[in-house]
Amino acid sequence: MKNELDYGEVVRRIGWIILGLGLAGAIGVAVARGIKDGASFLLGAAISYTSFRGWRHLVDVIVPNPEKRRSTAFFVIRLLLLVAAAWVIIKFLGLNVAAAALGLLVSGAAVILEIIYELIYAS
Repeated sequence: MKNELDYGEVVRRIGWIILGLGLAGAIGVAVARGIKDGASFLLGAAISYTSFRGWRHLVDVIVPNPEKRRSTAFFVIRLLLLVAAAWVIIKFLGLNVAAAALGLLVSGAAVILEIIYELIYAS
């Protein structure tokens, strides 16, 4: 019986789930509501993925691992720049804020799907 999770494998799988949900959601929204709304969803999903990677980085900084030692300030600055860039893109291109906000939920959905996967397929 497998008692421990492989952290690297779980994070890798979540990344792929985020990618799949983001692309499928963007295509679905684009078909249902138009290209601009699909692009808005995709932008939100991209920010969601970047946020997920940032949280992963934060965990790597907190957990002692000399190979992956990086600055937390770099993470915060990068996240602020990404949010500012997204705001400018949404503001000046007239993208749908609601669709972008839904895209932000992609990483949460991916984590829930990973939990379900582990509950079903954990041996």
